Amino acid sequence: AADQVVEEISELGGRATASYHSVATAEGGANIVQQALDEFGRLDIVITPAGILRDRMIFNMTEAEWDDVIAVHLKGTYSVVRPASEIFREQKSGRIVTFSSVSGLYGQGGQSNYGAAKDAIAGFTRVVAKELARYNVTANIISPGASTRMTDSVPESTRAMRAGQFPAPEEGILTSEPDQVAPMVVWLCTDAADGVSGNIFHCTGNRVSLMNHPVSHRSIYKEGRWTVEELAGVVPETIGMDLINPAPKQD
Repeated sequence: AADQVVEEISELGGRATASYHSVATAEGGANIVQQALDEFGRLDIVITPAGILRDRMIFNMTEAEWDDVIAVHLKGTYSVVRPASEIFREQKSGRIVTFSSVSGLYGQGGQSNYGAAKDAIAGFTRVVAKELARYNVTANIISPGASTRMTDSVPESTRAMRAGQFPAPEEGILTSEPDQVAPMVVWLCTDAADGVSGNIFHCTGNRVSLMNHPVSHRSIYKEGRWTVEELAGVVPETIGMDLINPAPKQD
C-alpha cells in the first residue's frame, strides 16, 4: 500500500518515499520522522491516519485485540508526534493533524478498543496544541466519515447493530470517498490556518463540521456535601431533565 501511494504521488508530479516502520513502537515512529528528514531535508507537517480494526463486543474482546488497536492508533500517534515535536519546537513552526472518530466521540457498539483510542487521540491533540502553541505549531483533529480498506473489514453483524445510530446524511451530502476528507486536512496545514488549533473537524463527503468542545450544560450546588438521597430527589428535575441517553435500554 505504501508503494502504491508513492506511485500515485509521483504520477501527479509530487515526491514521496515509502516507510515500512511500525508506528506501534517509539523506535518505529522515530525512524519514520528521521526518514522524512533524510529524504526531504526538513519536516513541516505530520499527519497520523494509520489504523486497524479488531471489532468485538467487550465481553468477547481479547487482550491482544485491545492492545493491537491501542498500539497502532493511540501509541502510533504519540510515536510520530513525539519526535516531530522536538523538530517543530526547534524550528518554531509545524503542523500536526491527528485522526479521531465518531466511534470515540459518540460511541459505537463493538469498538471499545477503537473508540477508546480515538477519544484519547482527541484529548492528546488538544494538550499538544496547548503545549506547542508558543512555538507557532498547530495541532488539530480530523474525524473522517469515509469508507476505506479498514472500515471494509467491519463485520456485517456489526454494521446491522449500528444501523440507525446516526442520522442519514441530508440531501445533497456526498459520502464515503476518503479523498473528500483530504482538502480539509491540507487546509489545516497551510498558512491560512495559522490561528486554528486544538479543534475537531468532522469531514464526510462535501460537509465539514466543527465539533464542540465538552462543556458544562447544567450545574447544581448546595452548601456542604451532597448525599445520595438528596441527589436522588434533585437530579431528575434539574440536570437530569430531558437528558439525552446515548445508550438507552434495548428490548
